Amino acid sequence: MNEDWNIVYYEKDDGTSPVRDYIDSLDFREQAKALSFIGLLREKGPELKRPYADLLKDGIHELRIKLTGTQVRILYFFYFQNIVMLTNVFEKHTDVVPEHEINTAKKYRADGMERFSIKDFVFRRNADD
Repeated sequence: MNEDWNIVYYEKDDGTSPVRDYIDSLDFREQAKALSFIGLLREKGPELKRPYADLLKDGIHELRIKLTGTQVRILYFFYFQNIVMLTNVFEKHTDVVPEHEINTAKKYRADGMERFSIKDFVFRRNADD
């Protein structure tokens, strides 16, 4: 079995993270559910399919979560060999993902790829590392 994928929350220049900030705003139960879906993404990477995840376009994927009747989408992309960068999040109220959300994810992807290299990420596999 492959090693788990590393989850990275995109951070803007000011240090805020749209996905992390959204998750932090949820109540405990909804945080747990959102984090469990992110855990599935960590385990499965690109093998995670519907109903949990889907490819939208141009390498942008969506993590599909239902929280207390609200459809929530976390957009992300795969980076380097083993990184998933979570870019933005929104509550979905229509049948299609709004184009401006995909464009935001693409903008954050370009920014993240410009500002961060593999050397910027340090991942611990276990407590002995």
